[in-house]
Amino acid sequence: MNNETLLEKVESSLDTIRPYLLADGGNIRITELTKDNILKLEFVGACSTCKMSSLTFKAGVEEAVRKGVPEINKIEVINS
Repeated sequence: MNNETLLEKVESSLDTIRPYLLADGGNIRITELTKDNILKLEFVGACSTCKMSSLTFKAGVEEAVRKGVPEINKIEVINS
């Protein structure tokens, strides 16, 4: 599967949790997908300074991406 297709699948997975992030004034964006399928994300808006962002990452973001895109080997949040 090519990088562009993987990115589309990741965006689709993130879209399943975005309404919850947006409701709190935040969001998440992809910063990089490496050739080794390591996904790097960044919380933005209110999520970038929220003390609960690590919990949001584990319980929401990581779960959604792993379920929707099992090809991803590792997920990192660069500002969590």
